[in-house]
This record gives sequence, structure tokens and C-alpha cells, in this order.
Amino acid sequence: MKELVEKINAEFEIFKTDAGLQVEKGNKAAGTRARKSALELSKLFKDFRKVSVEEAKK
Repeated sequence: MKELVEKINAEFEIFKTDAGLQVEKGNKAAGTRARKSALELSKLFKDFRKVSVEEAKK
């Protein structure tokens, strides 16, 4: 679970950087990267939820 949280944090940093570039400078490529990161974060959050529920049952 710790590794999953670390992956989420790393992916969020990437998202935050790219989204900031898109908003501040209008960088279209950064917007594409931010959307890709958002999809990856969605998958990671679903995995986190599954693991968290399993841990709570123990």
C-alpha cells in the first residue's frame, strides 16, 4: 500500500507541473500530458480504494 501511495504522489506532482504549464503559459503539449496523468491518477485511485477496503476488512 505504501508503494501505491508513493506512485500516486509522484503522478500527482507530474500532473501539477503539466497542468500549471498549461494554465500559466498556454502550453498545449503540457495539457495533453496533464490529461494523461489524470487518467493514470484515476486508475491509481481505484487501485488504492480496492487495497484500502481489503486492509480495513482485516
